[in-house]
Amino acid sequence: MNRSTRARMLAGTALALTASMALTACGGDDTSSDAEPKQTKSSGATAVENPLVASYDGGLYVLDGETLKLAKTVELPGFNRINPAGDEDHVIISTDSGFRVLDAARQTFTDAEFKGAKPGHVVRHGGRTVLFTDGTGEVNAFDPADLAGGKQPEARSYTSAEPHHGVAIELADGELVTTLGTEEKRTGALVLDENDKEIARAENCPGVHGEAAAQGDVVGLGCEDGVLLYKDGEFTKVDAPDDYARTGNQAGSDASPILLGDYKTDPDAELERPTRISLIDTRTAKMKLVDLGTSYSFRSLARGPHGEALVLGTNGVLHVIDPETGTVEKKIDAVGDWTEPLDWQQPRPTLFVRDHTAYVSEPGKRQLHAFDLDSGDKLTSVTLPKATNELSGTMDGR
Repeated sequence: MNRSTRARMLAGTALALTASMALTACGGDDTSSDAEPKQTKSSGATAVENPLVASYDGGLYVLDGETLKLAKTVELPGFNRINPAGDEDHVIISTDSGFRVLDAARQTFTDAEFKGAKPGHVVRHGGRTVLFTDGTGEVNAFDPADLAGGKQPEARSYTSAEPHHGVAIELADGELVTTLGTEEKRTGALVLDENDKEIARAENCPGVHGEAAAQGDVVGLGCEDGVLLYKDGEFTKVDAPDDYARTGNQAGSDASPILLGDYKTDPDAELERPTRISLIDTRTAKMKLVDLGTSYSFRSLARGPHGEALVLGTNGVLHVIDPETGTVEKKIDAVGDWTEPLDWQQPRPTLFVRDHTAYVSEPGKRQLHAFDLDSGDKLTSVTLPKATNELSGTMDGR
């Protein structure tokens, strides 16, 4: 089976899962979350459906995705980052020693691991999951279905010319887009074909950081003066209206040709708190700016099930934005007012979206909330023993 066929099959499976989730979702304002988590039997193990994982100082909380009931506390020292692995059961944990795989459904670590210093970005796209290890420059791409049974997945590996804080994404045709740089300077990206032969290169993206994929298998990479697009085998630069304009964090959707990005214009700021977001149209290679009237953080950006652009503001409001027009179509009062901390590793309200549900953490109150994006209603909340930091969960790799 070739990779494109496998991606189409995964997409079909994901659509079926979405329909199933829509049928079983429940509403209401039960803020106590006293109901037991829904569980299923799989391979002899008790599994929580659609689990969420939140980090805290000293470990991880695994929660039921529907009730927010705390299913298990997993002790894990250090600052740990969480990303979906690309299937219904697993998440990837970036630890001091490398990427580890947590079977979140069964609340246990598996034997699968990609060791290396400074594990960085985890990217899911088209049924493939790609890991970038900053300390070594190593890229590993694999089919998340191969994580089943706790196995170490067979990976496609590539090592960058020099280690750097980078990112990579694999496209449906097997092309691998990966960043260029050193520990001191990042400059752009290159593309390898399915046989790992370089077929394209661009070095006009200073400070390249972050990625997102839009409708049509188009990739955007953030620069300090705009966004670099890879589309139909060629790189195109989208220039920002300001001389310095960092768009280092982006969110994409297969349902939209427009990418959502942050927008920072002060190169000397210890911590800039922007109020404008960027919308990058991959059809026209043009950027539109929208002023929300409130600041936000790098953990504030997401996309909705219909391609909506979602931004959690420091005024506590979740903004639902039409990416075509930049119009804020809905405002959901999610949490109280908050201020982004100077240290990026410190907790702040975090947004994670899966299907039609937006999950928002509120560390100041040790709470997590779930909202229905269509109605704007709060579904449920939970208060946890400790304040959470990162928030993620299982999610398919479309």
